[in-house]
Amino acid sequence: MESTAPVSLIALLHGPDKPGLVARTAGWIFGRGGNILHADQHRDADANIFFQRIEWVPASDDLDKEADMFTRLARDELGMDVSVARSDARPKIAVFVSKIEHCFHDLMLRWKAGEMPCEIALTISNHPDMQAASESYGVPFHHIPVSKEDKEKAEKEQIAICREAGVELIVMARYMQVLSDSFIENCGCPVINIHHSFLPAFAGARPYEQAYKRGVKLIGATAHYATAHLDEGPIIQQDVAPVNHRHGVKDLMRKGRDLEKSVFAQAVRWHLEHRILTFANKTVVFD
Repeated sequence: MESTAPVSLIALLHGPDKPGLVARTAGWIFGRGGNILHADQHRDADANIFFQRIEWVPASDDLDKEADMFTRLARDELGMDVSVARSDARPKIAVFVSKIEHCFHDLMLRWKAGEMPCEIALTISNHPDMQAASESYGVPFHHIPVSKEDKEKAEKEQIAICREAGVELIVMARYMQVLSDSFIENCGCPVINIHHSFLPAFAGARPYEQAYKRGVKLIGATAHYATAHLDEGPIIQQDVAPVNHRHGVKDLMRKGRDLEKSVFAQAVRWHLEHRILTFANKTVVFD
């Protein structure tokens, strides 16, 4: 019979660097009888900012109280911005998708296989095409058409649906709409986007055709947090693949799709595992 791993707490903290921070957090956990499973830290020398991810199994059965006490230590005594999560948490996700389906199916299959520690609560699309696919995974589907004239109304409806479902993360699985500043500011949760790394060099329609005509030697994909500034949010993960003169447009598209799937999945997984800290429009990823 398989043993069940104990529930742990995962803390992410960052703030002004000063001597003794690692000792203070580790000593606090040790002093309360906890067992540290993982600990990693990073110092940004230019900004003099300390970053840490620490995971431990508390001796106390009251994990929520333990999390509150550690938060007070990090915030009030150490001057850190801090968040603490439970390892058994399963945040609710909303998947936004249009008609391009490779990232959507890859994410759903990984979730069904138990690779993604979350609950995919719903799918939202500006087209009806993905309804049957979403429902085949047991995920409710919401078709909300978006046009230039009614975009504000559509986004308010999207936000209302997400808030009612308790969504804690929105992922754009090739959702081919630009989210407005108002949406980003009012949706109430982080948003992860995926796109080909040709931006801004090959912006606009048919980027792979543009890249082929320029004879590129690398293609790539980028996953980032969406912000009010289009495609300028903190980058979470990137990857590239080599191409040469023998590769046609279809080859570039196939390689690009493979990269988009893996980069997107990795970014979402890191977020769900509480491995990402953002600061000054950059990320520190404790992988």
